[in-house]
Amino acid sequence: MIDVITKTPKECIELGEKISRNLKPGDIISLEGDLGAGKTTFVKGILKGLNYKHSVTSPTFTLVNEYIADTKVIHIDFYRENSKKRWDIIGLNEYLYSNNIVILEWGNIVKELLPHNMIYIYMEHIGLNKRRVYSKYEFFSN
Repeated sequence: MIDVITKTPKECIELGEKISRNLKPGDIISLEGDLGAGKTTFVKGILKGLNYKHSVTSPTFTLVNEYIADTKVIHIDFYRENSKKRWDIIGLNEYLYSNNIVILEWGNIVKELLPHNMIYIYMEHIGLNKRRVYSKYEFFSN
């Protein structure tokens, strides 16, 4: 389990980087949180931890970004598109059932299209740069 307060974007990136060490191909992560909760900043950390050296942007307008890192990462954003037909055309299932790490933003908009065995990470905006990041998933062994 994790339940962390990050106070700066840098801390949010560092948390994503730390969590990336425990991700493996085939993992699907659903980042849940409102606008400004730090989802894309967190993804930057995951990619940094997977040795991706280029810029990371939100796929809000592109819907899907693919990153070649130590493991290929597929970053999908459902915020602007909730049509099942459109996601079928885009090939959502091919992304979800691949041997890549798949990170979803706004998955709650299209829950019926998603598998049940995902890793859920919740993010709450609780101040100017403060975010609460929590999950029931066990990322770190004691």
